[in-house]
Amino acid sequence: MTFDEYQKQALITDVFDGSERSVASQAFFSKLLGLVGETGEIAEKFKKIYRDNGGEISATQTEDMKKELGDVLWYVATIADYLGLSLEEIAELNIDKLASRKQRGVVGGSGDNR
Repeated sequence: MTFDEYQKQALITDVFDGSERSVASQAFFSKLLGLVGETGEIAEKFKKIYRDNGGEISATQTEDMKKELGDVLWYVATIADYLGLSLEEIAELNIDKLASRKQRGVVGGSGDNR
């Protein structure tokens, strides 16, 4: 499955399907908050892995993370659609950006335009 195929399938499961496709809409804001919530869940699970297991992650916990990361991917795919962007395009741009940073020796550090 390509990123764009995934994005199309993700949009089929959107409960706001057919609603206004604006970043000023309730549907968009719901997705934005959903993304924040899901990333928070991942951080919380890792906190407990470090706190309770000394950083050792079990097979069950890895499977749980796979599900949470899938939720994050769904939100990214649907948010991208609101912006008229394909997930494939976003992935390619990101890899190109990171490869350029590595080639120039600026992977570390901070700033969007390094």
